[in-house]
Amino acid sequence: MTKKGSIFKTISSYFGHHPTGILAWLWVTTMPFVGSAVFAVNYDFLSQYSLNHPQDFLIYTLIGAFLMGLALLPTTLIALASGFYFGWVSLPFLILGYSLASVIGYGIGKLINTDLTEQVFKKNPKFKAEVESRKEKEGSLVFFVRISPVVPFSISNFLFASLKVSLAKVLIFGIPGMLTRTVIAFSAGVVASSYLAAKESMNTPLQWGIGLALLIVGVWGIYEYVRKRNQ
Repeated sequence: MTKKGSIFKTISSYFGHHPTGILAWLWVTTMPFVGSAVFAVNYDFLSQYSLNHPQDFLIYTLIGAFLMGLALLPTTLIALASGFYFGWVSLPFLILGYSLASVIGYGIGKLINTDLTEQVFKKNPKFKAEVESRKEKEGSLVFFVRISPVVPFSISNFLFASLKVSLAKVLIFGIPGMLTRTVIAFSAGVVASSYLAAKESMNTPLQWGIGLALLIVGVWGIYEYVRKRNQ
């Protein structure tokens, strides 16, 4: 059985020698909340913009990708605002922005946590064997982490990079996993009479029920991935 204490000790030792790693994890954990607070008092500036020309869609996609990829705003908030201010025409470009944001977040996570996995594996060979034995199921892990409303987008990018899940799997399985929450938030924005009404609609019993269902599905999928099976 893998000794969890030794794993945590290795990780603590690693971050002790890589302070930028600690700062990066703190950034992706806290900045979406800070960004949400700033956006909450400045959201109406988006009413000045529209998507009418090809360059508008390009700028929208790139700005969204960097805001999400750099953990400056939560993905659900961007989906909600996009639905209200820009309508269904922006949805494909929002999904493209998600894809680019995944590349950005994953790339930063891989750069920051360069040899974290190697350090953990070196001192915990049994843990390495357990991870390697589940390599073929990484796609399901990505899907269920993305569908879960508990694991934020920015943190999951760092998680996948640290576990050395291939970027291709992060995109192929991660985007479908995100679509449910994205469409729910986006459609709430589309049908709302105001942005504040759109935000309020995300707190209805129906929305909480959907969120709970997604949480159960996500937790179940992650549990199925990590639990030790008796062959």
